[in-house]
Amino acid sequence: MPPHNLLPAKKPSLYIFLDEGGNFDFSEKGTKFFTLSAVSLYRPFSLYQLLDSYKYDLIEHLILPRIDIEYFHCADDNRYVREKVFETLSENLPKNCVDAVVVEKRKTHPSLQVPEKFYPKILGYLLQYALKIPLSCAGEVIIITDTLPLSKKRAAVEKGIKSELARILPKGTPYRLMHHASRAHYGLQIADYFNWAIFRKWEKGDAKAHSQVAMQIRSEFDIFKPGSVYFY
Repeated sequence: MPPHNLLPAKKPSLYIFLDEGGNFDFSEKGTKFFTLSAVSLYRPFSLYQLLDSYKYDLIEHLILPRIDIEYFHCADDNRYVREKVFETLSENLPKNCVDAVVVEKRKTHPSLQVPEKFYPKILGYLLQYALKIPLSCAGEVIIITDTLPLSKKRAAVEKGIKSELARILPKGTPYRLMHHASRAHYGLQIADYFNWAIFRKWEKGDAKAHSQVAMQIRSEFDIFKPGSVYFY
């Protein structure tokens, strides 16, 4: 086997980082909307260095207010950090690299309101948009989600996701599905920021952050938009 640095060049892997907003409660106590967003990136991840540098600036108290930060999480980060991260994303992330699916939950058919059916189905819709790129240039599709909140139903959810992937991906396209903590990847933290902006726009009617990163959002599909296929 040749030395590692002499291995033949391979096609770059396409990474798709996922994050969801809202909850799986379909009663009146649950959120009105559920959103699922995907950030699609090829290596090298040049933005990561900027986010890493900013995180250590915060830790070293070079920027006020002083913050002890482990990783970025939009809902928990204060306003100053949030504004800076959105500014960094808008200026440095490629255009049209984010796709999202929006579900007005009350319109979901009762048969799909169980999470192990709902989540894979939504992901299937999302990937139809995220994978609208020439996959011939990708050596592998690597999908990374935050640690699934449905730990007791993880096997059923994964089975559904893989079924959707087999249906959507061109035959023979290699892929892997991974579940990692968001602190492990800036890609997941970026997806969290975009999904927060998209969810807040729909759930709260606040589009301030969304407008700041609108150039990066390629698609934002409302499943129940008039004229679309009903979600069964």
